[in-house]
Amino acid sequence: MMQPLEPLLLASPTVSVSDGQGDVSGLVIILIILLLVATGVALLTQRLRVPYVTGLVLAGLAITELLPRRIGLDSSLILNLFLPILIFEASINTDISRLRSTIKPIGILAGPGVVLASGVTAVLIKFSLGLAWLPALFVGVILAITDTVSVIAVFKEVSVPSRLSTIVEGESLLNDGIALVLFALLTNVHVTGSITFLGGLQELFVVIMGGTLVGLGLGYLSVGLFRQSEDPLSDILLTVAVALGAFQVGHLLGVSGAVAVVVAGLVVGNLGLSQSASASTQVTLYSFWQYAGFGVNTFIFLLIGLEVDLITLWQTLPAVLLAVLIYQVGRALSVYPLLALLRFFDRPIPLVWQHVLFLGNIKGSLSMALALSLPATLPGREQLIALVFGTVLVSLVGQGISLPWLVKRLKLASLSSVRQQVDELQVRLITAKAAQDELDSLLKAGILPKAIYEEMRAAYQSRVATSERILRDLYNQRSEQSLAVPGDRSKLDAIRRRLLLAEKGAVSDALRKRIVSEEIVQAYLKDLNEQLLGLEDD
Repeated sequence: MMQPLEPLLLASPTVSVSDGQGDVSGLVIILIILLLVATGVALLTQRLRVPYVTGLVLAGLAITELLPRRIGLDSSLILNLFLPILIFEASINTDISRLRSTIKPIGILAGPGVVLASGVTAVLIKFSLGLAWLPALFVGVILAITDTVSVIAVFKEVSVPSRLSTIVEGESLLNDGIALVLFALLTNVHVTGSITFLGGLQELFVVIMGGTLVGLGLGYLSVGLFRQSEDPLSDILLTVAVALGAFQVGHLLGVSGAVAVVVAGLVVGNLGLSQSASASTQVTLYSFWQYAGFGVNTFIFLLIGLEVDLITLWQTLPAVLLAVLIYQVGRALSVYPLLALLRFFDRPIPLVWQHVLFLGNIKGSLSMALALSLPATLPGREQLIALVFGTVLVSLVGQGISLPWLVKRLKLASLSSVRQQVDELQVRLITAKAAQDELDSLLKAGILPKAIYEEMRAAYQSRVATSERILRDLYNQRSEQSLAVPGDRSKLDAIRRRLLLAEKGAVSDALRKRIVSEEIVQAYLKDLNEQLLGLEDD
């Protein structure tokens, strides 16, 4: 049976806590610096309207020489800890019914699409850069992986059809697993020296199906444990154990750990949480995994910036730019022709959606981790690592910055008349309120006479009252005709979510101060959590 990729990485060197108190103190200082840098990047990127992950990579490049010691990416840490966390976080938040409705385009892109993109990229890399076949195939697989963090971040700012968002998220779930299986297959070819076509297909089938069975087994086992537990904190520990355990059990059995995590996450999210857990437990778990995914992505993209050597990047820049062009060709040939065939057995994908799937072909941490995991005896290994690192950096910065602008230009969802009216009324409301605040300040400072103040404030109050009345009427019209565009409804849901969270904060604070009894508070919190879940499910 094919030797899985993950066991080959368990021996990778990592920093140990037992290395000495000085090393531990140095790591803590570096961790504090990275947290402060990430906070600054978050604030700056919000102001500059730049993708957060792109800002993290650039910040990592800038602070490399300022850190007290050199740190970098560890392929074993990424593949055995970070990757299962990211895959599981995406899986438990994926609605299986939505995934089922888009499984055909997702399956085409994540299956034949990855294989085709890998092959096209490998062929072009071989003949343009003069590589041998096996190194070229490794690079082809590594550069066929897409990192959808930047694309999903854009979707949160730009209103897009839910089906397109589901396709992007679903492809990312399966894409990583298929790419890891192909990488393991190539590693096995390098070790054994040969493999037959039928043998390769058999290994792929066994590894993928084996991972699926492992995920189903652990997923359904955790569902039974969920029914026995009523403690959200214990359930958090259970989901962490399932996420990391599915990956490790998979590679110990010689099957795909990534596929096992995907399947286990889908089972836990759609059966364990939605059917067997209380509303409070669901809110706690979803919040925990959202934070875990955010934290892992933050450190990964900072480390990518720290890992890239600018001198090496400059020396390999021509080859890097050529590699970027090549993998874009491979992606184009795997998106447009395959999705054109989709129309014969499923709903066709609009051309403008296909543009997004093509433009969102951004590389990320998994590509760099696999580059570091290349066999030590592979010819030209160091040059391949430099090529992949440079390509990932150019992709994250170049495509990451341009993607939001390009997606907005595509106008995936037109602004509805209701949405436009709501925005106009909110502008009038915001400006009138600001003017009233300024009038209050002028009166308090003694600059404005009270008679003039009352006259001017009454005029603004009339505008406020009119705007609030119309907005209330529009928000009460929850029919699909008036809220045809997802963004119309999401704005109201965001406001309601914010108000519910404010209520949770107030009642929790009252409990801490012993103003009210815990029994009353817990009942009220349960009702609030159910309302929050209702907003997320809409």
